[in-house]
Order: sequence, then C-alpha cells, then structure tokens
Amino acid sequence: MGKTDQKRRVYTKECKAEAVALAEKQEKPVAQVAGDLGISDTVLHRWMQVSREAHGEGRQPFPGHARPRDEELARLRKENRALKEANEILKKAAAIFAQGAPQ
Repeated sequence: MGKTDQKRRVYTKECKAEAVALAEKQEKPVAQVAGDLGISDTVLHRWMQVSREAHGEGRQPFPGHARPRDEELARLRKENRALKEANEILKKAAAIFAQGAPQ
C-alpha cells in the first residue's frame, strides 16, 4: 500500500485539545501518550507547539478548516451589525433634536 492510497485522518479540535492536555500533565512521556492515543509523537508535538503559540498570541489554538469565504462573511456580518446600531443611534438622535427644536 503506497502513501497515496492512505486516507489522511482528521481530528476534531476537542480531540487535539484533550491530547495536548494529557501530554502537558507530564505524567508520562509525550511519545507514550501519543502511542496510547494511536497517533504519532511528531503529530502530538506539533499540536502542543500550535497550542502554545496560540495561547501566547491570545487566539484559539485549533480553529478548524474554515474557508476564507466564511471568515469574510463573519467579518461582513459583524460590520453590518455595527452599522445598523450606529444607524439606530442616529435615528434616535435626530428624533430628539426634532422634538427639542424651539420655533
């Protein structure tokens, strides 16, 4: 069986986070924890490195495989919400000024 015949395994972010937590407890060597979980120690070391870097930068360690279009959609929705809020504030301000204007 060649390398091209193998399917790449995909792990959930919860699985990765739990594996990293087990390895960081340091009750067993990382290689042994990886073997117990049925993964390569290289993979577990990489997950640990990604987790440390993400926590250092204050971001989520395993965000998943989101498409760039999804990220843009989330950004646009957030911007749309902010603009709607600003529009409501301006409407209320205009109503207040219209009522309080002496004739």
